[in-house]
Amino acid sequence: MNDFSNSVSTGFNSFMGFLPTLLGAIALLVVAWILAVLVRKAAQKGLKAAGFGRLLRKWGLTNSDEQANSTIDSIGKVLYYLVWLIFLPGILGMLGLNAISTPITNMLNSVLTFLPKLFAAAVILAIGIFVGRFVKNLVYNLLITVNIDKWISKMTSSDAATQEAAPSQNQKMTIAKVLANVVYIIILVPVITVALETLQIRSIAEPIIMVLNQVLAAIPNIIVAVILIGVGVILAKFVGDLITGLLQGTGINKLNKYLRTPGKVSSSMDLANVIGQVIQAVLIVFFVVEALNVLNLEVLNTIGQAVIAYLPLVISALLILGIGIIGGTILGNFISQTTGSRMSGNIVKYILIVMSVFMGLDQLKFATSIVNFAFLLILGGLSVAFAISFGIGGREFSKRQLERLETKMEKEEKTK
Repeated sequence: MNDFSNSVSTGFNSFMGFLPTLLGAIALLVVAWILAVLVRKAAQKGLKAAGFGRLLRKWGLTNSDEQANSTIDSIGKVLYYLVWLIFLPGILGMLGLNAISTPITNMLNSVLTFLPKLFAAAVILAIGIFVGRFVKNLVYNLLITVNIDKWISKMTSSDAATQEAAPSQNQKMTIAKVLANVVYIIILVPVITVALETLQIRSIAEPIIMVLNQVLAAIPNIIVAVILIGVGVILAKFVGDLITGLLQGTGINKLNKYLRTPGKVSSSMDLANVIGQVIQAVLIVFFVVEALNVLNLEVLNTIGQAVIAYLPLVISALLILGIGIIGGTILGNFISQTTGSRMSGNIVKYILIVMSVFMGLDQLKFATSIVNFAFLLILGGLSVAFAISFGIGGREFSKRQLERLETKMEKEEKTK
């Protein structure tokens, strides 16, 4: 009986000794709840009264008042739980639950230590975005003032009607928008780099900073490549127009009369313009490849070298095809006019065109064995078809021709 009473007395004394601590923890719990509720309501009402929802809609983060109010309520709930997180380690520590409170305390200390860095990075990023947008709008307005799209159109377009026509609102100032966005990105890249360095999260920041530094280092080369392409397009346009004008002065377009099929009305081809456009395209390809080499990227350099190495084959294939079409058309028209048989002229014409097509494919190294086999197969098929048709349907014709030849030879022998 004495042992039982001693146990009860010891337990009661322990409870009475723990009771102030328990009451203190309960009081702290109530204070945390009251403060968390007050912070939540104050944040929600204060942000709504300050017009934060309007700013959210202006920034494009929300689309309606309901979404803006829901976002503000979420911010209040975040602050509510943040207050609980601040008080929770003290409450658990008062109850002697150090095994639970210590990790929470360490996490809270890490968060509180990281908050100034996060705030500084946010400030840097906000200032960078503000400055970038200011410079972007400045560049955009300057380019609009000088009407850069009109000048680019004059230097790259050969259609006078296109130059004089007023561009639509959606197509207007396209070059200005592109250049302004490029300037904005150039400003934003170093700002993002500095913001990430401020966070001091090496596992995340170092790879991103390395990539951004590479992009930042490549920006001068990119600018040079863009300028080189722009100069190349303008120069190619000038040379193409110059050559077109010179060829038109030589009267090369008069060859169109040899390319027209007798008895048919066909639109004439501007040979001078075609040659000028081909030369313009070749010059643009050269400048694009040189711009790719400026970027110092191995993959792009390899592609550029392959294009330059393949370009002579393309030019020679185009020459072969052009000569085949022009020569076939001229020869076909000549045969049609001299023999009076349009079918004979068309046969010769299309035979030469087909041969030029196969020769062009062979020049391009395009499945050489298949192309050669197909050409031989077509040629052999035509020969067999001609032999069979002539042997079946042309026996009488050949007999009469041989009889005439024999009669003519006999007359010549008698005259001797």
